[in-house]
Amino acid sequence: MPKYKATAYIRLSYTDDRSSESDSVANQRKLIENFVERNPDIEVISEKIDDGYSGIIFDRPAFKEMMQDVTDGVINCVIVKDLSRLGREYIETGRYLRRVFPAYGVRFIAITDNIDTAHENSGDDLAVSVKNIMNEAYCRDISIKTRTSLDVKRRNGDFVGAFTVYGYIKSEENKNRLIPDPYASRVVKDIFRMRLEGTSALAIANELNRMGILSPLAYKKNNGLPYAKKGYTDKADCKWSATTILRILQDETYAGTLVQGKQSTSNYKIKQKEQRPASEWVRIPDAHEALIPKQDFDLVQRIRGMETRTSPHKSTVHLFSGVLVCGCCGSRMTRKTNHANGKEYHYYYCPTGKKHGCTSPAMVKESDLTACVQQSLKAYIDNVASLETLLAKVDEQSINRALVKEYSDHITSNERRLQQAMEFKARLYENLVSGTITKDEYAYYKVKYTKQADSAKESIKVLKEKIQKVLENQSERNYWISHFTQFSTMETLDRKALVHMVKTIKVISKTELDIDFTYKDEYERALKVIKMAGFTMQPEEQEEMTEQRKAG
Repeated sequence: MPKYKATAYIRLSYTDDRSSESDSVANQRKLIENFVERNPDIEVISEKIDDGYSGIIFDRPAFKEMMQDVTDGVINCVIVKDLSRLGREYIETGRYLRRVFPAYGVRFIAITDNIDTAHENSGDDLAVSVKNIMNEAYCRDISIKTRTSLDVKRRNGDFVGAFTVYGYIKSEENKNRLIPDPYASRVVKDIFRMRLEGTSALAIANELNRMGILSPLAYKKNNGLPYAKKGYTDKADCKWSATTILRILQDETYAGTLVQGKQSTSNYKIKQKEQRPASEWVRIPDAHEALIPKQDFDLVQRIRGMETRTSPHKSTVHLFSGVLVCGCCGSRMTRKTNHANGKEYHYYYCPTGKKHGCTSPAMVKESDLTACVQQSLKAYIDNVASLETLLAKVDEQSINRALVKEYSDHITSNERRLQQAMEFKARLYENLVSGTITKDEYAYYKVKYTKQADSAKESIKVLKEKIQKVLENQSERNYWISHFTQFSTMETLDRKALVHMVKTIKVISKTELDIDFTYKDEYERALKVIKMAGFTMQPEEQEEMTEQRKAG
């Protein structure tokens, strides 16, 4: 009759080399079976396997099951291949060996390390302690190497996540590269298109559910794709929700930017992940094919900042929602409906009013506002089209020379600023020693000039990158023009056209509007490039282009 009823405990961690036969589950099992055959006083009554769990933590399912058998008195012996299979954390492993197992009368055997607590001369305390320390050091070393390797991959633009975002799959040729999912990518594009057309997130979700399109979680389950088992997922019924839509609309991945390293652990002993500040995330632009043009993605983010609540029983926002502001106090204007003689009339007014501090609130009729804005947009589109015609006449080399000169002038200015800051900083210590300034003043000015120098260095770096892009013909200086010219045949003003071309509309009075068009800086820069390239515009043309920024 065997004296000991044992559990064969087997563990294989993520960090182990799975190609190595000695660390395989089957090999550990065979080693334990051979040992038991040579020791007839031991009977293995159960086998516990933790496949894919690090030895640095003890919160493992099979290990906890084994310890429950220990406390219930079901087993009185634990057999492992070596001490590291039990655990690699020095203190906790030692606690089980010296306190927990002896307290329950459990015999512990680590075969290859020649540790058997039934024999006093088998594995002295010093040897066991050294092995524990070495095991933990190994785990720490592996953790550092893994973290470093993953960080290098992230900064090289390689995807290192276990699960891809909805709309992408891993490339068969390169598992670290994302490629569009033929089906899901079309759904993502439709989501962005509907949002730009003014459809609310909830209405988008309802429309997708009505069309029978599977939500991200359901789609991955249905197609056998890997998905996260814990953390945030869709609703329990796997339907589209407004939250899911908003999550997709905010994900930079769809604009071609790979964002990784959002979470991390504080050290290798703690597996609970913490959210890292956005400044520490690794962002790699153009890491993969974008599903959404960058300008459209940025536009959707701008729309998020607007007041875009839908009215009751409506799925789309009003035409000027979030765009119209009072030119006096800056409040967002409110839409109201009046009824007279069986007809509806829609107006926009300042909700602040004179009673609450707005000195000159205005009220405008929606139909008049629409007609005025549409006329102004058409005029501005014509100006942009004229600008495009002029830019087409400027040869590429002239534009490049003009841009390089502009950036070089800025670099020279920043270099002077950098040199000045460094000179001031260098004289600080002399002024401190001579008594010209106090220690507190020295500390204050040292920080001040260091910040100025760092700011100048960063500006120089950015400008040099811009020059490099120009020289490599990667500059997208005129991509914004298509945002306006695509609406050149616009017959009626709609939400999509408005949010594409306008940031804000200030209502100065009933007869005066101030329209802030998108890409105003790019517009001014294009005019500057034309001038730098040697083209001159007629005074009346320049005046017309300037005047079209205001409409009344």
